[in-house]
Amino acid sequence: MAKILKKERLNASVSRITIEAPLIAAAAKPGQFVVVVPTENAERIPLTIADFDKTAGTVSIIFQIVGATTRVLDSLKVGAEIAHLLGPLGTPSHVEQFGTVVVIGGGVGIAEIYPLVKALKKSGNEVITIIGARCKDLLIYEEELRVASSELRVTTDDGTCGRKGFVSDELKDIIASGKKVDLVVAVGPVPMMKVCCDVTKPHGIRTVVSLNPLMLDATGMCGICRVTVNGETKLGCVDGPEFDGHQVDFAELTSRLKMYKDVEKRADEHVCRLLGVS
Repeated sequence: MAKILKKERLNASVSRITIEAPLIAAAAKPGQFVVVVPTENAERIPLTIADFDKTAGTVSIIFQIVGATTRVLDSLKVGAEIAHLLGPLGTPSHVEQFGTVVVIGGGVGIAEIYPLVKALKKSGNEVITIIGARCKDLLIYEEELRVASSELRVTTDDGTCGRKGFVSDELKDIIASGKKVDLVVAVGPVPMMKVCCDVTKPHGIRTVVSLNPLMLDATGMCGICRVTVNGETKLGCVDGPEFDGHQVDFAELTSRLKMYKDVEKRADEHVCRLLGVS
C-alpha cells in the first residue's frame, strides 16, 4: 500500500496527489507512468507520473475525474492508503541535447510534460513550451512551466488567458518564423496530438506523442493497449507510451478509445450512487 501525503484540487475536474513511494521515486524518469488500484475492488488505471522527488521518496500524479475509478481515487483523503501502486512503467522519454525543442501540453497533458521540460532544459536545450485549455480556469501548471521553460506560450479556446486559439496555432507561428525546431513533443487529447503532427509533417520536424490507449496489465502480456505505428502493432505499455507521431494510426487509436464508453458510463453512474455524488 502507498500512503497519500498530499492532495490538491487544481481545477474543477483535475486533482493532484502526492504519494509515499520511495522505490518508484528512486527509479522514475520523465515519460513514465504508474498503474493505480485505489481500493481492493477497483479497476487498474494507468496515470502518468507528473513529478517525483527521489530524496523525499514521493511521486505526484495528476488525474481528471472522468469515470468510476478516478472518482473513487479522488474520494480518498490525505493519510489514506492506495491499495496497489505499480511502477515506474513504460519506456522513459529520450532526453539529450537536441537544440530547440517545442513541448506541447493540452488538458491534463500539461502536468505530464513538466518532468520532461525540466529534463530537456537541464540537458542544455532551448525549450519552448506551449500549453492550452478551453479556458483560464482549466489551465494548470502555468507558473511551474514558466519557470522550467526557456519560453512559455499559453492558449485558451475562449481567449480568457493568453492567445485565443489552439496550441497548434502557436506551433504554426514558431515554424513560420523561420526558427529551426529540432524536435516537437505533444502530450494531451488525441485530436490535439494529431493536429500537431499534421502541422509538423510537411516540414519534416520529428514529432513525438505520448499515447493513452486502453490498458489492463501494463506489462505487455494482455495486448489490450495495442496501437499501430508504421504499420506494425506496438504495445503502449512497454513499447511506449511515446511514439513517432507521424507513424501513428490515429484513426484506429480514436476508435479503440471509444469501445467501452457505454460500460464506462454505467460504472461511473454506479460509483456516483455509492459515493452520493451527482
